Amino acid sequence: MRLLFLGDMVGKTGRTTVWDRLPGLVSDLKLDFVIVNGENAAGGFGITEDIFLETINAGADVVTTGNHVWDQKDAVAFAGRHDQFLRPANYPQGTPGRGSGLFYARSGARVLVANIMGRVFMHPELDDPFKSAEAILDACPLKEQADAIIFDFHAEATSEKQCFGHFVDGRASFVVGTHTHVPTADHQILNGGTAYMSDAGMCGDYDSSLGMDKEEPLNRFISKMPKGRMEAATGPATICGVGVEISDSTGLAEKIAPLRIGPRLSETIPEFWR
Repeated sequence: MRLLFLGDMVGKTGRTTVWDRLPGLVSDLKLDFVIVNGENAAGGFGITEDIFLETINAGADVVTTGNHVWDQKDAVAFAGRHDQFLRPANYPQGTPGRGSGLFYARSGARVLVANIMGRVFMHPELDDPFKSAEAILDACPLKEQADAIIFDFHAEATSEKQCFGHFVDGRASFVVGTHTHVPTADHQILNGGTAYMSDAGMCGDYDSSLGMDKEEPLNRFISKMPKGRMEAATGPATICGVGVEISDSTGLAEKIAPLRIGPRLSETIPEFWR
């Protein structure tokens, strides 16, 4: 199975670039399943229902989120209406929406996708991510109820991300980190067969501070005083993500490589998809 994960879409330039390029990527790379993190898609803060639906229409099978999931007022209302919209699974019981789901790839494979949020340096502090993941895996084990299992681990600390990867190694197909908006160079397949990358990066303008116009963040670091609102950068966006090939027989990873398409970072498409 060929799976593509795209990192956090940031603002209009990030989301529209994904919408423009994703249909072609699905077709040209013969993708079986696509996951996009959309928690910063609406002006850099949260996501609206219209943006979610446009992302699905562009070719995403699931849209994940993170700590900004509720920044837009209508998110609480629409979270429960769409199975393909995920918020972190370790929110307390009774939170709108859901944190995981079983979906079908274009190949017919059953794909379990779970969105988990870390706790180190993260707000709000949610329930134990490791216990939440354990409950998800117990309910839908790999190669029993699911042909592939993917975790979007939305967290700040790379130590927490790496330990989570080792925790589910051999029991999940792929663990990818989101939230820090900077692509890491540690894509690998862990000893048990789980593909791992600490952060997929963002889909947004890299002439920025994490996708936001750099002047206001820079001012706050220097003066310690806000001059205005944080605004999403509007320059040309670079798409960042990661591609994984998953064995149909074992549900574990066989190949992993970053994908980057855009004007500022070195472009790369996984060689095994060319």
